[in-house]
Amino acid sequence: MSRNLEKPSPVQFVTAGPADENRRLDNYLMARLKGLPRTRIYQMLRRGEVRVNKGRVKQNYRLQQGDIIRIPPVSLEAPTERGKPPGYLLEMVKKATLHEDQDLLVLNKPSGLVVHGGSGRTFGVIELLRYLRPDAQDLQLVHRLDQDTSGCLLLCKSATRLKILQDEFREGRVIKKYLALLSGSMGKKKVDVSAPLKKNVLSSGERIVRVDESGKSAMSTFSRRRNFNASCLAEVLIATGRTHQIRVHAKHIGHPVAGDEKYGDENFNSGLRKRGLKRLFLHASELTLMPGSNEELLIKAPLPGDLEDFLKKHE
Repeated sequence: MSRNLEKPSPVQFVTAGPADENRRLDNYLMARLKGLPRTRIYQMLRRGEVRVNKGRVKQNYRLQQGDIIRIPPVSLEAPTERGKPPGYLLEMVKKATLHEDQDLLVLNKPSGLVVHGGSGRTFGVIELLRYLRPDAQDLQLVHRLDQDTSGCLLLCKSATRLKILQDEFREGRVIKKYLALLSGSMGKKKVDVSAPLKKNVLSSGERIVRVDESGKSAMSTFSRRRNFNASCLAEVLIATGRTHQIRVHAKHIGHPVAGDEKYGDENFNSGLRKRGLKRLFLHASELTLMPGSNEELLIKAPLPGDLEDFLKKHE
């Protein structure tokens, strides 16, 4: 039986963004080239058809922001109905739009949804959007949110605008605010944290982040909103966007995030589960951009209903 192939694409030169930081090259290519057999992807890597910054690299090369990736012409299998994402995921993404203009798309990402397919997840935000919008295959993530974190997720439709946004994120000119429920009551109204973070990969392949002097600089500010009996609702402002930054910094100051199974307090989490908290209580609540003409664009994501309901019961 002949395979249903689309016409070969031209050579592409793609710039890795913040969302691609530390991602394996083979996994990146599999996510980007849906329909291309894995054997062909590894063949391209062995032959040097795929290049990063004009040089040959191995399949396990981990991308860095700003890397220029050369992707050779390929013939992709045309999408089939069997590859259609589940309807509930498509509806979830359709309802998530907070802001859209000619260059930008901001979603209120639901908790539990990954931003990229891979690691056992076929469909992430980017794959779902490309399915819903066949004419928007160049849509790119500007940054990442952890799978269990909800809230403002920024995507870009324009390569030119993407580069500008990447620079703004890197230079700290994008204001990112989160809401988090923390273990314990905060004595101070505001706590500034400047603790470098280093990523490690365990033998199981799991990523873990630790405070380490040899790591990358990371700065967070925790501002108390309200103390409860054994917890605190805090607003978190981050000046950098390191992997798991808020969760690790929260643990570092002795106030781990509620529902955090990797860095949290199991006894604290167990008590909250019995009271109805089923997820990580971390929500990207605000994003402030400078889209042009020195005019600020403030986007707010309301707290999801499950977290809002839990807070009311928590009072």
